[in-house]
This record gives sequence, C-alpha cells and structure tokens, in this order.
Amino acid sequence: MTQPTTEAASVRVAASLRTEILDGVIEPGTWIRQEEVAERLGASRLPVREALRILTAEGLITVEPNRGARVPVLDRREVEVLYRMRERLEPLALVESMPNLGAVDFDRIRDLQQQIEAIDDLRDFLALDRAFHLATYSACGIDHLQDTVVRLWNATQHYRRAFMELAGPQRRWVVNAEHSLIIDALDRQDGQDAERYLVGHIRRTRRELIAHPELFSDA
Repeated sequence: MTQPTTEAASVRVAASLRTEILDGVIEPGTWIRQEEVAERLGASRLPVREALRILTAEGLITVEPNRGARVPVLDRREVEVLYRMRERLEPLALVESMPNLGAVDFDRIRDLQQQIEAIDDLRDFLALDRAFHLATYSACGIDHLQDTVVRLWNATQHYRRAFMELAGPQRRWVVNAEHSLIIDALDRQDGQDAERYLVGHIRRTRRELIAHPELFSDA
C-alpha cells in the first residue's frame, strides 16, 4: 500500500506546485524548500522530492547542486530563443495534429475560444489560451514533440503573463483574431495556412515581448 500512496501524494504535490508556478504565485527565482512544501501541503519529504523531479522534467524548476530547487530566471535573450523554438516546433505539432483531430476535439477548441472571448480575468485568460493551443496539438501523436512544446510553454509562461499585464485587456482582440484564423485553417484542413497563421501569432508575441526589456532579469 505504501508505493501507491506515495505516488498519489507525489502527483498531488506536483499538481499544486505546478498550478502555483504557472499562475505566478511562485515567481521565477523563488527557491522551493522541501521542508516548507511538505509542511504546507501536508506531505512527507519523499513525495515532495518525487514531485520536484516531475516538475524538473516539465521544465518548471531547475535543481542546482548543493543549493536546491528553484523556478528558473531567464534573461531577454533566453526568452527570445525559446520563442523562436516555439515558432518552429509548434507549427509542426499543429500540422501533425490537424488530420487526427475529431469532432469532439474541434468542439473543445471552439468552446475554449468562446470562453477566451468572454472573460476579462488575466489568470483565466492565460489558462484558457494555453488550453486552446495545447488542444490544437493534442492529436499530434509524437510524444517527444508534444513534451518539448509543453516544456517551452512552461518556461515562457511567466514572461507571457508579465507582457499581458503590461499590454492590458485591450490587446486581446489581436489574440482572438489570430485564434479565429487558426480555427478557420483547421476547419478547412489547410496545413499551409495553419502553419502560417500560427507562426505569425507566436512571432508577434515574441517581438512585442522582447520590446520590453524591463520584464527580464537582465534589465
């Protein structure tokens, strides 16, 4: 009985920390102390240690020898390169996924976009935007590609949040317009247009984000 209980506790702790990191409750540069996490989440040290391994594999934390685990801090050049990687890999994931998306998948993608257009809260917007894109890649079937895409999203989440806070809700109409173009290309099963729209979507965000050096650690 011990192993399943420890595994379940590890998954629970990882899920809690993952949400806190992605929502910005735990910010880049924050050290994650195993003792504090164990006490706060009501878990023993072993599942906390396993949870940190899970989050390391997902790119949400880094472990530094003799120092411990923390949420990584990126400079402007690192974020720019990560976005350039996204520009190349996510269109590939989209095109690989597109022929395998079923009616249920399309309904979910459209529903997510409707929710995005209806909400004002930034936290909800970021969660729904992430869910929208990952849903379009969900039928890719290439685990290495999907895992890499998720790691890139994880690594850049804080900086996208910071930019959207700076830009304000008035800029979201651009996101909605670009999402609509992607949905249209998916409906038409036009891989070339889908790639083109998605590349432009990610590139625009990268350029606007990089234009604000104050958001980065090397400012």
